[in-house]
Amino acid sequence: MSQAILAITEQLDGSFKNISFEVLSAGRKLAGNAAGPLIAAVMGAGVDAIAQQTAEYGADQILVAEHEGLKDGLSDAFIEAAAQLVTKSDPAVVVIGATSLGKDIAARLSARLDAPLAMDCVDVRLEGGQVVATRPMYGGKVLADVSLSGSPAIVAIRPRAVEAVAAQGDGEVEKVDISLEGTTLNLVEKHMETGKIELTEADIVVTGGRGMGGDDYAVVEALAKALDGAVGASRSAVDEGWRPVSDQVGQTGKVVAPNLYIACGVSGAIQHLAGMASSRVVVAINKDPEAPIFSKCDFGIVGDLFDVVPAITAEIEKLKG
Repeated sequence: MSQAILAITEQLDGSFKNISFEVLSAGRKLAGNAAGPLIAAVMGAGVDAIAQQTAEYGADQILVAEHEGLKDGLSDAFIEAAAQLVTKSDPAVVVIGATSLGKDIAARLSARLDAPLAMDCVDVRLEGGQVVATRPMYGGKVLADVSLSGSPAIVAIRPRAVEAVAAQGDGEVEKVDISLEGTTLNLVEKHMETGKIELTEADIVVTGGRGMGGDDYAVVEALAKALDGAVGASRSAVDEGWRPVSDQVGQTGKVVAPNLYIACGVSGAIQHLAGMASSRVVVAINKDPEAPIFSKCDFGIVGDLFDVVPAITAEIEKLKG
């Protein structure tokens, strides 16, 4: 059986997402234990210029699938390309990011190849030649070790769960001709929000909850801007129509793991806590001293967020000069 490890990267508009380097680092560790090569899969339109960057994170071989049909980011086109790269490389393990696109690719590859899949993992390793992945369960209350039997084993890594570590690889580039015949999705229209930091990749997240009282998130947005962070929202705020679904943090929204998470007017429902439990430092601001979020934070401020948050923003801007 092949001992190769295939790391499927993800890029947007000609730049790799951070999750790509995290996936490569996880793959590099596996490749070292398996004594096999780490192969990076780079897919898209106009990706030749960035493919070599994967060698800086340990890629020994780089398979480049360059196709105009991949420029619109449609999932079925990327799944076709990924399936052909898996066939080409015949890996023992496929590592991919647990992003919206990555989860789609991982699940459909698993179905096509009748291959074992562990989703939303925070670690992966080899134990006695067996692929073992660690994934949170029950809203993050339990970390379960899952053994994957079969080849290739597919592991989707949660963003920011694995540290991206530079490690120079051979970086041998090979262009692969792929066919996208049979894809059925067509792009009708695209609306892009420019200058917005992706929640799952942000180092700092500032979230507003029901305590915001309405759709005016100016104070939260100002703090996030001062910190170069992203703006999130609780499910209750999204359900009220105050913020788009793309901003939702929680078990039914996006799972985030920033270095700093600031919860403004968030009560701390278990579903929300499940989406931000891996945050390094949590700061809670709420006028209710009994709010559950205070039992899960590192620093808590009891007070009106409309007084506290602007004061914090002003101090940060003062420090930044």
